[in-house]
Amino acid sequence: MIIKYLILLSISITLVSVVAYSQQQKVSFLFAGDAMQHQAQLDVAKTTNGYDYSAYFKNVSEEIKEADIAVVNLETTLPGKAFTGYPMFGSPDEYAYALKEAGFDVFLTANNHILDKRKRGLERTIMVLDSMKVKHTGTFLNKEKRELYYPLMMIKNGIRIAMLNYTYGTNHFDPVPPNVVNYIDRKIILKDISLAKTMKADIIVANVHWGQEYVLKHNKEQQQLADFLVKNGVQLVIGGHPHVVQPIDIRKDSLGIKNVIVYSMGNLISNMKLTNTRGGMMVKIDISKDGDNPVRIDSCDYSLVWVHKLMKDKDTPTFFELLPVSAINNEEGKEKLGEKDFKLMETFTSNAVNAIESLWDKE
Repeated sequence: MIIKYLILLSISITLVSVVAYSQQQKVSFLFAGDAMQHQAQLDVAKTTNGYDYSAYFKNVSEEIKEADIAVVNLETTLPGKAFTGYPMFGSPDEYAYALKEAGFDVFLTANNHILDKRKRGLERTIMVLDSMKVKHTGTFLNKEKRELYYPLMMIKNGIRIAMLNYTYGTNHFDPVPPNVVNYIDRKIILKDISLAKTMKADIIVANVHWGQEYVLKHNKEQQQLADFLVKNGVQLVIGGHPHVVQPIDIRKDSLGIKNVIVYSMGNLISNMKLTNTRGGMMVKIDISKDGDNPVRIDSCDYSLVWVHKLMKDKDTPTFFELLPVSAINNEEGKEKLGEKDFKLMETFTSNAVNAIESLWDKE
């Protein structure tokens, strides 16, 4: 009888352990910076039948696809014709498809270039992304669409995620009614956060287009807005726009990581020429949830990427690809990049690490 009781007790404990283990859900995020499209990129990608971006992300797609949710800032429009680079960005649909093929699940569209092709550009960008069956947020055809689809709610591995997206401005252009662009407005943001909570989001992620371009340090306004977002219930604040990396602020409590603020991820890919703009970072954040307990942030890490260009002359690229810095920061990388570009990559890497980790506790 005692043996039978012990066997039953053992089975009971095992079942409880299995149930407890099965209640833990996990989600891995990857956030990438500004996906730019300058004129040189258009020229290189042009083929007789369209545009080919197959080389762009082949060296980083495996890392992107490892994440449960991969997010990118689409800093261009998809107007369908009249493609141009800076200052009025308009890209072929193939560019967005290449980002999807690389593994990106969520496209952010609230940025200062979304109105570069005016009403047609905004509306067609939304319609193309819809036709691609990818999630996107930040701009809307009208306020009714915003009310229906914002915040962007996703359920992944049992965790409810609310994704927000805002921009500081749109380069002096205003959206043509009834189109809607999410601008940084604290009253509206508070309402959006409140709605996310009403929708029972386990975690709220705010993607913000902000800051000063080409500066490796966040400014006072960024920090104040980040503090405001965190104070009101946002766990992850992910920034872009400066085209260079800025610090990652990992805030902890007695249980571990409470909030992560990424002030800027820099560029994902572009034809910018300043050393600090030639690359960026991809930020990886893992979260988990045990039963009815709040979501916890388990880890935050980053990897650096570098835009490799083959040049016809000092001003004319003939090839673009994105490379992980970890794979080229060696003798093989030096041979591949050439001595001059390798030194630029080393300078970028040193500057980036110093900026990104400047707020970290070094003890």
